[in-house]
Amino acid sequence: MSILSMYLLWAEEDVVDQKIYFEESCKPKCVKPLLEYQACVKRIQDDESGHKHCTGQYFDYWHCVDKCVGPKLFAKLK
Repeated sequence: MSILSMYLLWAEEDVVDQKIYFEESCKPKCVKPLLEYQACVKRIQDDESGHKHCTGQYFDYWHCVDKCVGPKLFAKLK
């Protein structure tokens, strides 16, 4: 089998992004940062000034998810 035919067979397969799967499996481990983010969003919901934000809590949540995903994802790449 030539390299071209192998590539064409591979290209036809559905490639699944493993990161999305790992993120979903890690989200339950990051409930506390998620609840803190949701509480912040609720707290500033009526702010009309636009000065309040929940960026810190948002990034804390995704940092937790990424910290969980990283080792799993890189182990899969090896």
